[in-house]
Amino acid sequence: MNIESLNKEQQEAVTYVNGPLLVLAGAGSGKTKVLTSRIAYLIEKGIDPYNILAITFTNKAAAEMKERVIKLIGGEARNMQISTFHSFGLKLIRENYEYLGLDNNFAIFDTEDSLTAVKRVLRKLDIDPNKFPPKSFRNKISSLKNDLITPDSFNRYAKTDFDKLVIQVYKEYDEELQKNNAVDFDDLLILPIKLFKDNKELLLKYQDRFKYILIDEYQDTNEAQYVLTKYLASKYQNICVVGDSDQAIYGFRGANFKNILNFEKDYKLCKTIVLKKNYRSTKVILDAANSVIKNNIDRHPKDLESIKKDGELITYYRAKNGNDEVSFVGKTIMDLQKANISLDDIVVLYRTNAQSRLFEDEFLKRNIPYRIIGAVNFYARREIKDLMAYLKVINNPRDAISLLRSINTPKRGIGNKTIEDLIAKSNDENISLFDAIVDGKALLYKNIILDLQKEKEHLSLTELVELVLEKSGLKEELIKENSVEAETRLENLEEFKSITKAFEDKYGLISLPDFLYEVSLISDNTEVTDSNNRVSLMTIHAVKGLEFDYVFITGLEEGLFPHINALFSNSEIEEERRLCYVAITRAKEKLFLTNARTRVLYGKDQINPVSRFIKEITPELIESINPEEKEKKTEPRKVLEDNKDSDYQVGDYVYHDIFGTGKVINVEKTVVKVAFKMPYGIKLLMKEHASLHKIVE
Repeated sequence: MNIESLNKEQQEAVTYVNGPLLVLAGAGSGKTKVLTSRIAYLIEKGIDPYNILAITFTNKAAAEMKERVIKLIGGEARNMQISTFHSFGLKLIRENYEYLGLDNNFAIFDTEDSLTAVKRVLRKLDIDPNKFPPKSFRNKISSLKNDLITPDSFNRYAKTDFDKLVIQVYKEYDEELQKNNAVDFDDLLILPIKLFKDNKELLLKYQDRFKYILIDEYQDTNEAQYVLTKYLASKYQNICVVGDSDQAIYGFRGANFKNILNFEKDYKLCKTIVLKKNYRSTKVILDAANSVIKNNIDRHPKDLESIKKDGELITYYRAKNGNDEVSFVGKTIMDLQKANISLDDIVVLYRTNAQSRLFEDEFLKRNIPYRIIGAVNFYARREIKDLMAYLKVINNPRDAISLLRSINTPKRGIGNKTIEDLIAKSNDENISLFDAIVDGKALLYKNIILDLQKEKEHLSLTELVELVLEKSGLKEELIKENSVEAETRLENLEEFKSITKAFEDKYGLISLPDFLYEVSLISDNTEVTDSNNRVSLMTIHAVKGLEFDYVFITGLEEGLFPHINALFSNSEIEEERRLCYVAITRAKEKLFLTNARTRVLYGKDQINPVSRFIKEITPELIESINPEEKEKKTEPRKVLEDNKDSDYQVGDYVYHDIFGTGKVINVEKTVVKVAFKMPYGIKLLMKEHASLHKIVE
C-alpha cells in the first residue's frame, strides 16, 4: 500500500501496529483516510482480516469504510468485521443466544415495540398512563441500560415516586422481553457485556478472534460501548481509537467524552498522535475555531493548522430582530447565487429546530430552494399538525379529518370501536361526526372544543393557541414525557405562537379562519422547486460529519446558543462550546455569524445578550457589517474595561453589551439610570455590572 500521499502524522498513525494507540483527529484532518489506510496496512503486514474489528457509529459510515478498504486491498477485506456497535453486538448475541436464555429465532424490539411492551407492563401494574406516560418509562429504562444500571442497583438512587415505579416497570419489562423471546435495541450492547462477564472462556475466544481493534468517533461512546471495548481489548491491547474531545456533542444521548480523555490512563503504554493539519477550512476559519475552543478546560489541547491560504474574514451581522436576521441571510444567499455559487454548497445552522420556521418563510418568499436535513418542514411536523387539527375543528366542527386526528391526541382512552361507532352513527343519521358525539369519553373531547369555541370570541390568536395547548393536554403530555424528543416538540409548539403573534403584528386582530387560510397557503407550498440545487437547513447537531463552502451560524445569543438549559452548568457550557466549534469547522471557504437584538421566540419578545462565543473569537478575524458596530469601532472615544471604580455623573455616556450606547440621567449609590435608544428606553443598572462600560474621551 502506498502511504506517500499521507502527511507525517497520518503515516505514523497508519504504521504503528502493536499496542494501544490514541489518534486525536481534529476536524477535517483526514481521520477516515487514516482508519482505512491503517486497516490496509495491517493486512499488508500479514494480519488476517478475520482478526481485525473496526467499529464506527452509523451503518452508512461502516459501509463506506468497508468499500474504501476493499478498493485499497481487494476482496479479502470482505471477511473483516466492519460495523456499528449495535451490529457487532447482534453478531455476538446470535452466535451465543443459548447462554442468554434465548431461542435462535429471537426478535429485536424496535422503539415502538418497546413502547408497546411498556404499556402492557403499566396495565399489569395498574399504573395510570395519563399520570405517568409510557414514553417516560421507556426513555428512563433505555438510559439506565446504557449506563449499565440494573433495576436493583438503581434502587440506591431512587428518590421520587416515579423512580420507584421505574424499578418495578424495569423488572417487569425485562421479564416481558424474555417471555417474547426478544431483546431491545439497548440489549444489543448490554447482553454481550453480560456474556463476557459470565463466561471467561467466551471472552478469551473473542479476544483471540479480534486481536486488532479500531474504533472511530471514540468521544461519542457511552458507558456500555466503553465497557464492551475494554473487555475485548484487555488481553492484547492492540486497540486504536480515533476521535476528538473538541467534537463531543452528544452528551444528551448518554455519550461520555471523558472516555477519550481517560484513554491514556486506561492503557498505560498508549502512544498518542495528534492530527492537526486541516484540509477543509481556511486559516481564518480555523483560527476562529481555535480561539473559541481554547476556553474549554476538559480537552486535549491542540490548534488546527490549515493547509489553505488565509481566506476571507468572518462576516458578523447583528440584526435588529429575528425577521431582520433571516432577511439578511436570505439576501446574502441570493447575492451568492448571483456570483454563481451553488446552493448545494450553502448551509444555514441553528441551535433548535424551532428557529427553522422563520427561515422557511423567508426562503419561500424569496423563492430560494431549500431542504431541511434531519427534520421535516415546520408545518409538517406531527405536533404542529396536531395543534392545527384542534384549531381547524374549533373553526369548523364538520371537518372530520381534523376531528379524527385530534379526538384521541393526546390519548384519552377513545378506542377504535368508539370511533367506528361514531362514523356509523354519522353515516346512518346523516350528521357530522362532531354532532354524533353525545356520551362517553369522546364527549370530554367535544366539551373541550365547545369551551374553546366560546373562549375564542374574546381572545387574541396567540392567547387562543396557548389555551388550546393547555386544555387539549398537548403541552402537559410532552412535559410529562420529559425526553429530548419531547423537549424539541414542545419548543416547536411554543414557536407556533411566534407565527400567530407575527400575524397579529401585521394584520391586527386577525380572525381564526383568515389565519388558517393564510397558513394553509404557506404550509401547502413547502417545496418551491424540484431542483436538486438547494440550501440546506439543519440544527448544529445534525451537521456533524458534513462540510459546506458557505456556512451561516444563526441565533448566536446567550440563552439561545449557548442554550438556556446550559447557562448554569460549566460542563454543559463546555458542550455548547464544542457544538460551536463543530459548527465553525464545517465551513470550508466563508463563515457568516448572525444574531438579533430582539426576537420573538415561543410567542414571547426576547432581548438576549450577544453569545459569549462571538466574544471569544479573535476580533481581527471578524468583519462586522452592522452599521452600529461600525460606528462604535470608529468612535474616537475609549471604553473602560473595568468599571468597579468608575465615578458616574449625570450626562456621562456609557456602553452596554445589550442596549448599546446610552446617557446617564440619574446616579444613586449603587445604580445608575440610563437612557438608551428605542426600543430599550430608560434602564436602571448596577454600576459594577460586567455588561456596563463608561465611555471616556
